[in-house]
Amino acid sequence: MSVTHSPEIHAKLIERIPAVTGRGLHEWFDSLDRGPGLLRTADRSYWLADEYDLTHGYAQAIVTEYDRRRRNRSIPAPRRETS
Repeated sequence: MSVTHSPEIHAKLIERIPAVTGRGLHEWFDSLDRGPGLLRTADRSYWLADEYDLTHGYAQAIVTEYDRRRRNRSIPAPRRETS
């Protein structure tokens, strides 16, 4: 079962991850990069939760944030208009 958090809840979860898990987001993102090549968000969330003994809520927030940041990196910056 996949859980989608509201933007407010997601932001609070992301903010608390270092304190709750003892690891920063960049460390969790590295773990996802080194993990199995699972494609579905739910599969990666369950893997992260099981592999690192996280609650599924925090695992889902980490994977969602990872995907959001990765997606934003692939968007090219707008070009400046020259006159």
